[in-house]
Amino acid sequence: MQRPVIKKTKNKGAQGLIGALCLFALPVVGVCAELFNYEQALAITLQRDPRILEKTHLTDVARAQEREVDGNEGLRLDFNSFLGLAPGVSGGLFTAPCSGTATCINRTDRYSLAQGISPWTYAQISVIKPLFTFGKIEHYREAAQGQTAVKMGDVRLQRGEIALEVAKAYYGHLAARDARAFLEEVRKTVASALEKVNRWLKDGSGEATQSDAYALQTGLALVDKFLAQTRGLEAVSLEGLRTLTGISEFVLADTRLQRVTLPSADIAALQARAIDKRPEFAQLEAGVKARRALVAANRAGHYPNVYVGIAAMLSYSPNRDRLDNPYITDSFNDYGGTPLIGLQWQWQPGVVSAKVAQAEGELNALIDKAALARQGIPFQVAEAYYQMRAAYEGSAKSEEGARAARRWMITAYADFDAGLEKPEKVLTALQGYVLAQTDYIQGAFEYNMAVVKLRQTVGDYE
Repeated sequence: MQRPVIKKTKNKGAQGLIGALCLFALPVVGVCAELFNYEQALAITLQRDPRILEKTHLTDVARAQEREVDGNEGLRLDFNSFLGLAPGVSGGLFTAPCSGTATCINRTDRYSLAQGISPWTYAQISVIKPLFTFGKIEHYREAAQGQTAVKMGDVRLQRGEIALEVAKAYYGHLAARDARAFLEEVRKTVASALEKVNRWLKDGSGEATQSDAYALQTGLALVDKFLAQTRGLEAVSLEGLRTLTGISEFVLADTRLQRVTLPSADIAALQARAIDKRPEFAQLEAGVKARRALVAANRAGHYPNVYVGIAAMLSYSPNRDRLDNPYITDSFNDYGGTPLIGLQWQWQPGVVSAKVAQAEGELNALIDKAALARQGIPFQVAEAYYQMRAAYEGSAKSEEGARAARRWMITAYADFDAGLEKPEKVLTALQGYVLAQTDYIQGAFEYNMAVVKLRQTVGDYE
């Protein structure tokens, strides 16, 4: 399967240097890694993910069942042939020549091998073409087509689930990377403040106390703990992207986590699109159609099949005299053929009625399920839409709070550095900055995931 073309970003700064190095094929490890954004990572994954391939193969099985039904409408060839042994026979119908007034005595050596044995060649062939089956083939074909449509819907549903997985790995990696870089910055600030407090305590300058040093040491330990957790999340999400895309070396096109564009469609338009695009609707319609066809096909089982064809047979033993008497048949030495029209009927009223009842029950269940889907899916769209809007508005406020907290932290540290503020004020400002910034990163991640979830809920899987 061919991989989609991965677009390279424009040569700007480090990205331009990477492009130049790749262009001249310099032996730099990791420089020429593939570069992709979320949409491109998703396209790569959708082409190679084994779960989609599995669902696609099951669709191929359903299409093969359609061809099997079509084959039942065509010619059917039955052929049987073997090579065996038969008693050898010669000398006519009677024990002795029968002429004039001589008594004619019928022979009784039918199973005797006194005249040896003869090779026996037998072949039987029939070619049958159904003429009329009271709708059996037509209804089974319709049911098979419905099954194919259901399997195709399974492929689309799997694509939607994979889109969520790729988004979680991609945006999760960006979030973890941003959080790690942010915490490393905070750690430098805390470590610098702790170093300054320790120096003040040592030389007696400033107004720091040992309690301030302990507080900063506590803050530094907490930052180190969060850094370890963040690095773990960053590594896990990176491995997830490698597993999903099948690419071991790559570079994300996004340098930091940013909120994606807010969808402009209103909720009514999204609900209408979901009814039109969600594969569950197509699956239910195809399933109802298939079940109705199965009910009709099972009912047609009460009736026979009418067919036409040709049947012929050849049985030949060279060491047996041939009899041409039209009233005597020699199964070891005979041939014949005839065109025919026939009626094939296997009637099991109890079994047929049970199959009809079973198919009708499954049909009624699908009809009720379809009614439930038409009620539930619009609610799912509304739920995803309002959750996305809430995540968008919340992340916007978190961004404002993170900016303000950063200014607070910078101002507090500047005052502390100038000896105008106590260390505890710096620690409080750093704590507020950490909470606000991590809340913003978490909010941006949740908003991006809410947008992807809304797309999945609407049925935009491509």
